[in-house]
Amino acid sequence: MESIDLIIQASYFLAAVIFILGLKQMSSPITARRGIVWAGAAMVLATLVTFAAPEIIGSSLATINIGLIVLAILIGGLFAWVTGKRVAMTDMPQMIAMYNGMGGGAAAAIAAVELIKAVNEAGHDPSGSATVATALGGDVAILGIIGAIIGTVSFSGSIIAWAKLDGRLKRNKLLPAQHVINAVIALATVVIAIGIYFNADLNQIILFYVLALVLGIFITIPVGGADMPVIISLFNALTGLAVGFEGYVLGNAAMIIAGIVVGSAGSLLTHLMAVAMNRSVANVFFAGVGTDSGGSIDSSALGEMKEIQAQDAGILMAFASQVIIIPGYGMAVAQAQHKIWEMTQLLTERGASVKFAIHPVAGRMPGHMNVLLAEAGVPYDMIYDMEDINADFKNTTVSLIIGANDVVNPSAKSDSSSPLYGMPILDANESENVIVIKRGRGAGFSGVENPLFFGDNTKMLFGDGQKAANELIGAIKELG
Repeated sequence: MESIDLIIQASYFLAAVIFILGLKQMSSPITARRGIVWAGAAMVLATLVTFAAPEIIGSSLATINIGLIVLAILIGGLFAWVTGKRVAMTDMPQMIAMYNGMGGGAAAAIAAVELIKAVNEAGHDPSGSATVATALGGDVAILGIIGAIIGTVSFSGSIIAWAKLDGRLKRNKLLPAQHVINAVIALATVVIAIGIYFNADLNQIILFYVLALVLGIFITIPVGGADMPVIISLFNALTGLAVGFEGYVLGNAAMIIAGIVVGSAGSLLTHLMAVAMNRSVANVFFAGVGTDSGGSIDSSALGEMKEIQAQDAGILMAFASQVIIIPGYGMAVAQAQHKIWEMTQLLTERGASVKFAIHPVAGRMPGHMNVLLAEAGVPYDMIYDMEDINADFKNTTVSLIIGANDVVNPSAKSDSSSPLYGMPILDANESENVIVIKRGRGAGFSGVENPLFFGDNTKMLFGDGQKAANELIGAIKELG
Protein backbone atom coordinates (compact mmCIF):
# COMPACT_ATOMS: atom_id res chain seq x y z
CA MET A 1 0.00 0.00 0.00
CA GLU A 2 2.87 2.36 0.81
CA SER A 3 4.44 1.72 -2.59
CA ILE A 4 1.14 2.55 -4.31
CA ASP A 5 0.85 5.77 -2.35
CA LEU A 6 4.44 6.65 -3.30
CA ILE A 7 3.67 6.07 -6.98
CA ILE A 8 0.53 8.21 -6.72
CA GLN A 9 2.35 11.10 -5.02
CA ALA A 10 5.25 10.91 -7.50
CA SER A 11 2.77 10.94 -10.39
CA TYR A 12 1.01 13.97 -8.89
CA PHE A 13 4.35 15.74 -8.58
CA LEU A 14 5.25 14.89 -12.19
CA ALA A 15 1.82 16.10 -13.35
CA ALA A 16 2.29 19.38 -11.47
CA VAL A 17 5.73 19.92 -13.05
CA ILE A 18 4.36 19.25 -16.54
CA PHE A 19 1.44 21.57 -15.82
CA ILE A 20 3.79 24.38 -14.78
CA LEU A 21 5.94 23.85 -17.88
CA GLY A 22 2.81 23.88 -20.02
CA LEU A 23 1.65 27.11 -18.44
CA LYS A 24 5.06 28.61 -19.19
CA GLN A 25 4.69 27.56 -22.82
CA MET A 26 1.36 29.39 -22.97
CA SER A 27 3.12 32.70 -22.32
CA SER A 28 4.15 32.87 -25.98
CA PRO A 29 1.84 32.54 -29.01
CA ILE A 30 4.54 30.47 -30.71
CA THR A 31 4.51 27.74 -28.04
CA ALA A 32 0.97 28.17 -26.67
CA ARG A 33 -0.47 25.18 -28.55
CA ARG A 34 2.28 22.94 -27.19
CA GLY A 35 1.65 24.27 -23.69
CA ILE A 36 -2.03 23.40 -23.89
CA VAL A 37 -1.18 19.84 -24.98
CA TRP A 38 1.31 19.47 -22.13
CA ALA A 39 -1.13 20.77 -19.53
CA GLY A 40 -3.82 18.45 -20.89
CA ALA A 41 -1.47 15.48 -20.67
CA ALA A 42 -0.67 16.40 -17.06
CA MET A 43 -4.37 16.47 -16.23
CA VAL A 44 -4.87 13.04 -17.84
CA LEU A 45 -1.99 11.63 -15.78
CA ALA A 46 -3.33 13.09 -12.53
CA THR A 47 -6.81 11.76 -13.28
CA LEU A 48 -5.65 8.23 -14.12
CA VAL A 49 -3.47 7.76 -11.03
CA THR A 50 -6.32 8.97 -8.84
CA PHE A 51 -8.18 5.74 -9.66
CA ALA A 52 -5.49 3.90 -7.72
CA ALA A 53 -6.01 5.95 -4.55
CA PRO A 54 -6.80 3.80 -1.49
CA GLU A 55 -9.83 5.95 -0.72
CA ILE A 56 -11.34 4.73 -3.99
CA ILE A 57 -10.14 1.18 -4.57
CA GLY A 58 -10.08 0.34 -0.85
CA SER A 59 -13.69 1.29 -0.30
CA SER A 60 -16.49 -1.24 -0.06
CA LEU A 61 -18.20 0.78 -2.77
CA ALA A 62 -15.14 0.81 -5.05
CA THR A 63 -16.99 -0.48 -8.10
CA ILE A 64 -19.81 2.04 -7.73
CA ASN A 65 -17.39 4.90 -7.05
CA ILE A 66 -15.24 4.12 -10.08
CA GLY A 67 -18.35 3.76 -12.23
CA LEU A 68 -19.65 7.15 -11.11
CA ILE A 69 -16.27 8.79 -11.75
CA VAL A 70 -16.02 7.30 -15.24
CA LEU A 71 -19.60 8.35 -16.00
CA ALA A 72 -18.89 11.91 -14.85
CA ILE A 73 -15.72 12.07 -16.97
CA LEU A 74 -17.59 10.78 -20.03
CA ILE A 75 -20.45 13.25 -19.63
CA GLY A 76 -18.21 16.22 -18.92
CA GLY A 77 -15.64 15.26 -21.56
CA LEU A 78 -18.25 14.73 -24.27
CA PHE A 79 -19.98 18.03 -23.45
CA ALA A 80 -16.67 19.92 -23.49
CA TRP A 81 -15.59 18.26 -26.74
CA VAL A 82 -18.83 19.09 -28.57
CA THR A 83 -19.12 22.66 -27.28
CA GLY A 84 -15.40 23.30 -27.83
CA LYS A 85 -15.70 22.22 -31.46
CA ARG A 86 -18.82 24.29 -32.09
CA VAL A 87 -18.03 27.50 -30.22
CA ALA A 88 -17.36 30.52 -32.43
CA MET A 89 -14.29 32.62 -31.71
CA THR A 90 -16.59 35.52 -30.81
CA ASP A 91 -18.16 33.34 -28.11
CA MET A 92 -14.86 32.16 -26.66
CA PRO A 93 -14.99 34.64 -23.72
CA GLN A 94 -18.39 33.28 -22.68
CA MET A 95 -17.09 29.72 -22.83
CA ILE A 96 -14.02 30.63 -20.77
CA ALA A 97 -16.22 32.30 -18.16
CA MET A 98 -18.53 29.28 -18.00
CA TYR A 99 -15.75 26.69 -17.70
CA ASN A 100 -13.95 28.80 -15.14
CA GLY A 101 -17.14 28.90 -13.09
CA MET A 102 -17.34 25.11 -13.26
CA GLY A 103 -13.88 24.90 -11.70
CA GLY A 104 -14.90 27.14 -8.84
CA GLY A 105 -18.10 25.16 -8.37
CA ALA A 106 -16.16 21.89 -8.25
CA ALA A 107 -13.88 23.27 -5.52
CA ALA A 108 -16.91 24.48 -3.57
CA ALA A 109 -18.55 21.04 -3.92
CA ILE A 110 -15.43 19.34 -2.52
CA ALA A 111 -15.54 21.71 0.44
CA ALA A 112 -19.23 20.95 0.99
CA VAL A 113 -18.58 17.21 1.12
CA GLU A 114 -15.73 17.64 3.60
CA LEU A 115 -17.71 20.03 5.79
CA ILE A 116 -20.72 17.72 5.92
CA LYS A 117 -18.47 14.76 6.80
CA ALA A 118 -16.89 16.85 9.57
CA VAL A 119 -20.31 17.83 10.93
CA ASN A 120 -21.41 14.19 10.99
CA GLU A 121 -18.18 13.16 12.69
CA ALA A 122 -18.59 15.89 15.31
CA GLY A 123 -22.19 14.86 15.87
CA HIS A 124 -21.17 11.31 16.73
CA ASP A 125 -18.60 12.38 19.29
CA PRO A 126 -19.73 11.00 22.69
CA SER A 127 -18.28 13.95 24.58
CA GLY A 128 -20.27 16.42 22.50
CA SER A 129 -17.29 18.77 22.35
CA ALA A 130 -16.16 18.03 18.79
CA THR A 131 -16.46 20.73 16.13
CA VAL A 132 -15.63 21.11 12.43
CA ALA A 133 -12.28 22.55 13.53
CA THR A 134 -11.43 19.50 15.63
CA ALA A 135 -12.77 17.04 13.06
CA LEU A 136 -10.77 18.47 10.15
CA GLY A 137 -7.95 20.17 12.02
CA GLY A 138 -7.83 23.92 12.58
CA ASP A 139 -5.75 24.95 9.58
CA VAL A 140 -7.50 22.48 7.27
CA ALA A 141 -10.93 23.75 8.35
CA ILE A 142 -9.94 27.39 7.79
CA LEU A 143 -8.58 26.78 4.30
CA GLY A 144 -11.54 24.55 3.46
CA ILE A 145 -14.05 27.22 4.45
CA ILE A 146 -12.13 29.99 2.64
CA GLY A 147 -11.92 27.78 -0.44
CA ALA A 148 -15.66 27.17 -0.20
CA ILE A 149 -16.39 30.91 -0.15
CA ILE A 150 -14.17 31.92 -3.04
CA GLY A 151 -15.06 28.85 -5.09
CA THR A 152 -18.78 29.52 -4.71
CA VAL A 153 -18.38 33.23 -5.45
CA SER A 154 -16.32 32.38 -8.53
CA PHE A 155 -18.98 29.89 -9.66
CA SER A 156 -22.00 32.19 -9.46
CA GLY A 157 -20.03 35.27 -10.52
CA SER A 158 -18.67 33.50 -13.59
CA ILE A 159 -22.17 32.41 -14.59
CA ILE A 160 -23.31 36.05 -14.42
CA ALA A 161 -20.24 37.09 -16.44
CA TRP A 162 -21.18 34.46 -19.05
CA ALA A 163 -24.77 35.73 -19.16
CA LYS A 164 -23.65 39.35 -19.59
CA LEU A 165 -21.10 38.53 -22.28
CA ASP A 166 -23.65 36.39 -24.10
CA GLY A 167 -26.23 39.16 -24.05
CA ARG A 168 -28.64 37.17 -21.88
CA LEU A 169 -28.38 39.59 -18.96
CA LYS A 170 -28.33 43.33 -19.51
CA ARG A 171 -29.02 44.51 -15.98
CA ASN A 172 -26.34 46.44 -14.11
CA LYS A 173 -28.29 46.95 -10.91
CA LEU A 174 -30.76 44.81 -8.98
CA LEU A 175 -31.51 46.84 -5.87
CA PRO A 176 -30.99 50.38 -4.56
CA ALA A 177 -27.68 50.80 -2.71
CA GLN A 178 -26.45 47.60 -4.35
CA HIS A 179 -22.87 47.92 -3.08
CA VAL A 180 -24.06 48.42 0.51
CA ILE A 181 -26.21 45.31 0.24
CA ASN A 182 -23.22 43.41 -1.16
CA ALA A 183 -21.15 44.44 1.87
CA VAL A 184 -23.89 43.24 4.24
CA ILE A 185 -24.11 39.87 2.45
CA ALA A 186 -20.33 39.51 2.54
CA LEU A 187 -20.28 40.24 6.29
CA ALA A 188 -23.11 37.76 6.91
CA THR A 189 -21.25 35.09 4.91
CA VAL A 190 -18.12 35.60 7.03
CA VAL A 191 -20.14 35.43 10.26
CA ILE A 192 -21.76 32.15 9.19
CA ALA A 193 -18.33 30.83 8.15
CA ILE A 194 -16.98 31.52 11.63
CA GLY A 195 -20.00 29.76 13.11
CA ILE A 196 -19.35 26.71 10.92
CA TYR A 197 -15.75 26.55 12.14
CA PHE A 198 -16.73 26.41 15.80
CA ASN A 199 -20.06 24.62 15.74
CA ALA A 200 -21.87 23.72 12.54
CA ASP A 201 -25.00 21.90 11.50
CA LEU A 202 -26.38 21.11 8.04
CA ASN A 203 -28.69 24.15 8.00
CA GLN A 204 -25.75 26.45 8.68
CA ILE A 205 -23.81 24.96 5.78
CA ILE A 206 -26.77 25.37 3.42
CA LEU A 207 -27.25 29.00 4.48
CA PHE A 208 -23.51 29.59 4.07
CA TYR A 209 -23.53 28.37 0.47
CA VAL A 210 -26.72 30.26 -0.40
CA LEU A 211 -25.19 33.50 0.87
CA ALA A 212 -21.94 32.86 -1.03
CA LEU A 213 -23.87 32.15 -4.24
CA VAL A 214 -25.91 35.34 -3.85
CA LEU A 215 -22.73 37.30 -3.09
CA GLY A 216 -21.11 36.15 -6.33
CA ILE A 217 -24.20 37.17 -8.29
CA PHE A 218 -24.61 40.54 -6.61
CA ILE A 219 -20.99 41.65 -6.87
CA THR A 220 -20.80 40.76 -10.59
CA ILE A 221 -24.05 42.29 -11.82
CA PRO A 222 -22.98 45.95 -11.26
CA VAL A 223 -19.70 45.43 -13.15
CA GLY A 224 -19.71 47.21 -16.49
CA GLY A 225 -19.38 45.32 -19.74
CA ALA A 226 -16.10 47.03 -20.61
CA ASP A 227 -14.54 45.52 -17.48
CA MET A 228 -15.47 41.93 -18.24
CA PRO A 229 -11.91 40.89 -19.30
CA VAL A 230 -10.63 41.87 -15.85
CA ILE A 231 -13.50 40.08 -14.09
CA ILE A 232 -12.94 36.85 -16.04
CA SER A 233 -9.26 36.98 -15.11
CA LEU A 234 -10.07 37.66 -11.44
CA PHE A 235 -12.53 34.78 -11.19
CA ASN A 236 -9.95 32.54 -12.84
CA ALA A 237 -7.53 33.47 -10.05
CA LEU A 238 -10.16 32.79 -7.40
CA THR A 239 -10.97 29.40 -8.91
CA GLY A 240 -7.29 28.47 -8.84
CA LEU A 241 -6.93 29.47 -5.22
CA ALA A 242 -10.10 27.57 -4.26
CA VAL A 243 -8.77 24.43 -5.95
CA GLY A 244 -5.42 24.84 -4.18
CA PHE A 245 -7.08 25.25 -0.77
CA GLU A 246 -9.31 22.24 -1.29
CA GLY A 247 -6.28 20.28 -2.42
CA TYR A 248 -4.79 21.00 0.99
CA VAL A 249 -7.97 19.74 2.63
CA LEU A 250 -7.76 16.50 0.65
CA GLY A 251 -3.98 16.21 0.97
CA ASN A 252 -3.71 16.16 -2.84
CA ALA A 253 -0.38 17.61 -4.00
CA ALA A 254 -1.45 17.94 -7.65
CA MET A 255 -4.46 20.07 -6.72
CA ILE A 256 -2.39 22.23 -4.37
CA ILE A 257 0.35 22.98 -6.89
CA ALA A 258 -1.91 23.38 -9.93
CA GLY A 259 -4.42 25.49 -8.03
CA ILE A 260 -1.85 27.86 -6.56
CA VAL A 261 -0.07 28.23 -9.92
CA VAL A 262 -3.34 29.10 -11.66
CA GLY A 263 -4.33 31.39 -8.80
CA SER A 264 -1.04 33.28 -8.81
CA ALA A 265 -0.97 33.53 -12.63
CA GLY A 266 -4.56 34.76 -12.67
CA SER A 267 -3.84 37.28 -9.93
CA LEU A 268 -0.85 38.64 -11.84
CA LEU A 269 -2.86 38.87 -15.06
CA THR A 270 -5.68 40.68 -13.24
CA HIS A 271 -3.17 43.14 -11.80
CA LEU A 272 -1.55 43.75 -15.19
CA MET A 273 -4.92 44.35 -16.85
CA ALA A 274 -5.97 46.76 -14.10
CA VAL A 275 -2.66 48.61 -14.57
CA ALA A 276 -3.31 48.72 -18.33
CA MET A 277 -6.57 50.51 -17.54
CA ASN A 278 -4.91 52.66 -14.83
CA ARG A 279 -7.49 51.48 -12.33
CA SER A 280 -7.58 49.33 -9.24
CA VAL A 281 -9.45 46.04 -9.11
CA ALA A 282 -11.78 47.60 -6.53
CA ASN A 283 -12.57 50.38 -9.00
CA VAL A 284 -13.46 47.77 -11.61
CA PHE A 285 -16.13 46.39 -9.27
CA PHE A 286 -17.54 49.77 -8.25
CA ALA A 287 -17.14 52.07 -11.27
CA GLY A 288 -19.49 50.22 -13.62
CA VAL A 289 -17.73 51.25 -16.85
CA GLY A 290 -19.80 49.84 -19.66
CA THR A 291 -23.19 50.26 -18.01
CA ASP A 292 -26.12 52.18 -19.43
CA SER A 293 -24.89 55.36 -17.80
CA GLY A 294 -22.85 56.21 -20.87
CA GLY A 295 -20.10 58.76 -21.22
CA SER A 296 -19.72 62.37 -20.27
CA ILE A 297 -19.25 63.72 -23.81
CA ASP A 298 -22.14 65.16 -25.78
CA SER A 299 -21.72 63.91 -29.35
CA SER A 300 -23.54 66.95 -30.74
CA ALA A 301 -20.70 69.14 -29.46
CA LEU A 302 -18.09 67.12 -31.33
CA GLY A 303 -19.29 67.93 -34.82
CA GLU A 304 -19.98 65.45 -37.59
CA MET A 305 -18.33 62.19 -38.51
CA LYS A 306 -16.73 62.34 -41.96
CA GLU A 307 -17.52 59.31 -44.11
CA ILE A 308 -15.19 57.76 -46.67
CA GLN A 309 -15.91 55.18 -49.34
CA ALA A 310 -13.98 51.93 -49.53
CA GLN A 311 -12.49 52.85 -52.92
CA ASP A 312 -10.94 56.05 -51.57
CA ALA A 313 -9.81 54.38 -48.35
CA GLY A 314 -8.15 51.59 -50.34
CA ILE A 315 -6.24 54.07 -52.49
CA LEU A 316 -5.10 56.00 -49.41
CA MET A 317 -3.77 52.83 -47.79
CA ALA A 318 -2.21 51.53 -51.02
CA PHE A 319 0.12 54.54 -51.22
CA ALA A 320 0.89 54.67 -47.49
CA SER A 321 4.44 54.14 -46.26
CA GLN A 322 3.29 52.74 -42.91
CA VAL A 323 -0.07 51.29 -41.86
CA ILE A 324 -0.99 50.30 -38.31
CA ILE A 325 -4.05 48.09 -37.93
CA ILE A 326 -5.90 48.20 -34.60
CA PRO A 327 -8.36 45.31 -34.17
CA GLY A 328 -11.18 45.18 -31.66
CA TYR A 329 -14.11 43.01 -30.73
CA GLY A 330 -15.99 44.23 -33.80
CA MET A 331 -13.46 42.43 -35.98
CA ALA A 332 -14.20 39.23 -34.08
CA VAL A 333 -17.94 39.67 -34.55
CA ALA A 334 -17.50 40.23 -38.29
CA GLN A 335 -14.95 37.38 -38.56
CA ALA A 336 -12.88 39.76 -40.65
CA GLN A 337 -9.42 38.69 -39.52
CA HIS A 338 -8.75 36.55 -42.60
CA LYS A 339 -9.67 39.37 -44.97
CA ILE A 340 -7.57 41.82 -42.96
CA TRP A 341 -4.58 39.50 -43.31
CA GLU A 342 -5.18 39.21 -47.07
CA MET A 343 -5.26 43.01 -47.28
CA THR A 344 -2.07 43.20 -45.21
CA GLN A 345 -0.27 40.93 -47.67
CA LEU A 346 -1.30 43.16 -50.57
CA LEU A 347 -0.06 46.28 -48.79
CA THR A 348 3.23 44.60 -47.92
CA GLU A 349 3.74 43.61 -51.54
CA ARG A 350 3.34 47.29 -52.46
CA GLY A 351 6.14 48.22 -50.07
CA ALA A 352 4.14 49.43 -47.08
CA SER A 353 5.23 48.65 -43.54
CA VAL A 354 2.23 47.06 -41.83
CA LYS A 355 1.95 46.47 -38.09
CA PHE A 356 -0.82 45.32 -35.77
CA ALA A 357 -1.35 47.18 -32.48
CA ILE A 358 -2.93 45.29 -29.57
CA HIS A 359 -4.23 46.95 -26.43
CA PRO A 360 -4.02 44.77 -23.28
CA VAL A 361 -7.79 44.82 -22.78
CA ALA A 362 -8.87 44.67 -26.44
CA GLY A 363 -11.71 42.19 -26.92
CA ARG A 364 -13.71 40.38 -24.27
CA MET A 365 -10.93 38.35 -22.66
CA PRO A 366 -7.15 38.57 -22.27
CA GLY A 367 -5.37 37.80 -25.54
CA HIS A 368 -8.58 37.70 -27.57
CA MET A 369 -7.18 39.75 -30.48
CA ASN A 370 -3.89 37.83 -30.51
CA VAL A 371 -5.80 34.56 -30.89
CA LEU A 372 -7.88 35.92 -33.76
CA LEU A 373 -4.85 37.19 -35.65
CA ALA A 374 -2.95 33.95 -35.08
CA GLU A 375 -5.97 32.07 -36.40
CA ALA A 376 -5.73 34.09 -39.63
CA GLY A 377 -1.99 33.40 -39.96
CA VAL A 378 -0.63 36.83 -39.05
CA PRO A 379 3.09 36.42 -38.14
CA TYR A 380 3.89 37.12 -34.49
CA ASP A 381 6.58 39.65 -35.38
CA MET A 382 3.92 41.90 -36.93
CA ILE A 383 1.91 42.07 -33.71
CA TYR A 384 2.92 44.76 -31.20
CA ASP A 385 1.82 45.52 -27.66
CA MET A 386 0.68 49.03 -26.77
CA GLU A 387 3.88 50.15 -25.07
CA ASP A 388 5.99 48.93 -28.00
CA ILE A 389 4.07 50.68 -30.77
CA ASN A 390 2.64 53.91 -29.39
CA ALA A 391 5.71 55.91 -30.42
CA ASP A 392 5.21 54.77 -34.05
CA PHE A 393 1.85 56.43 -34.58
CA LYS A 394 3.47 59.85 -35.20
CA ASN A 395 5.25 58.31 -38.22
CA THR A 396 2.22 56.43 -39.51
CA THR A 397 0.46 57.34 -42.75
CA VAL A 398 -2.76 55.47 -41.98
CA SER A 399 -4.10 53.87 -38.81
CA LEU A 400 -6.90 51.44 -39.65
CA ILE A 401 -9.23 50.78 -36.73
CA ILE A 402 -11.57 47.84 -37.17
CA GLY A 403 -14.12 47.21 -34.46
CA ALA A 404 -12.16 48.96 -31.70
CA ASN A 405 -13.42 51.96 -29.73
CA ASP A 406 -12.51 52.46 -26.09
CA VAL A 407 -8.85 51.46 -26.51
CA VAL A 408 -8.29 54.40 -28.91
CA ASN A 409 -10.49 56.95 -27.14
CA PRO A 410 -8.44 60.15 -26.54
CA SER A 411 -10.88 61.31 -23.83
CA ALA A 412 -9.04 58.82 -21.60
CA LYS A 413 -6.20 61.37 -21.69
CA SER A 414 -8.03 64.68 -22.02
CA ASP A 415 -11.38 64.46 -20.19
CA SER A 416 -11.09 64.03 -16.42
CA SER A 417 -14.86 63.49 -16.17
CA SER A 418 -14.77 60.48 -18.52
CA PRO A 419 -15.15 57.01 -16.99
CA LEU A 420 -12.13 56.04 -19.11
CA TYR A 421 -9.92 58.86 -17.82
CA GLY A 422 -6.43 57.71 -16.95
CA MET A 423 -6.57 54.52 -19.01
CA PRO A 424 -3.54 54.21 -21.33
CA ILE A 425 -4.68 54.06 -24.95
CA LEU A 426 -3.30 53.39 -28.39
CA ASP A 427 -2.41 56.85 -29.76
CA ALA A 428 -4.05 56.36 -33.15
CA ASN A 429 -5.14 60.02 -33.18
CA GLU A 430 -1.49 61.00 -33.70
CA SER A 431 -1.43 59.32 -37.13
CA GLU A 432 -1.52 61.35 -40.33
CA ASN A 433 -4.78 59.65 -41.30
CA VAL A 434 -7.22 57.48 -39.37
CA ILE A 435 -9.76 55.19 -41.02
CA VAL A 436 -12.37 53.61 -38.77
CA ILE A 437 -14.37 50.60 -39.91
CA LYS A 438 -17.56 50.63 -37.85
CA ARG A 439 -21.06 49.26 -38.26
CA GLY A 440 -22.81 52.42 -37.06
CA ARG A 441 -22.42 55.75 -35.34
CA GLY A 442 -23.03 54.58 -31.78
CA ALA A 443 -20.61 54.63 -28.83
CA GLY A 444 -18.46 51.64 -27.94
CA PHE A 445 -18.98 48.85 -25.44
CA SER A 446 -18.32 51.18 -22.52
CA GLY A 447 -20.98 53.59 -23.74
CA VAL A 448 -18.44 56.44 -23.84
CA GLU A 449 -18.46 58.64 -26.96
CA ASN A 450 -15.15 58.72 -28.84
CA PRO A 451 -13.87 62.16 -29.98
CA LEU A 452 -11.41 60.41 -32.31
CA PHE A 453 -14.26 59.54 -34.65
CA PHE A 454 -14.98 63.26 -35.13
CA GLY A 455 -11.34 64.31 -35.63
CA ASP A 456 -10.13 66.27 -38.64
CA ASN A 457 -7.82 63.42 -39.68
CA THR A 458 -10.43 60.68 -39.21
CA LYS A 459 -12.67 59.15 -41.85
CA MET A 460 -15.41 56.63 -41.11
CA LEU A 461 -15.93 53.57 -43.30
CA PHE A 462 -19.35 52.35 -42.21
CA GLY A 463 -20.47 48.77 -42.67
CA ASP A 464 -19.78 45.16 -41.72
CA GLY A 465 -16.09 44.60 -41.01
CA GLN A 466 -15.62 41.66 -43.35
CA LYS A 467 -17.49 43.35 -46.20
CA ALA A 468 -15.50 46.57 -45.73
CA ALA A 469 -12.20 44.67 -45.67
CA ASN A 470 -13.18 42.84 -48.84
CA GLU A 471 -13.95 46.15 -50.55
CA LEU A 472 -10.58 47.54 -49.45
CA ILE A 473 -8.89 44.47 -50.97
CA GLY A 474 -10.73 45.09 -54.23
CA ALA A 475 -9.71 48.75 -54.31
CA ILE A 476 -6.03 47.90 -53.69
CA LYS A 477 -6.03 45.19 -56.36
CA GLU A 478 -7.45 47.57 -58.95
CA LEU A 479 -4.33 49.71 -58.61
CA GLY A 480 -2.25 46.77 -59.85
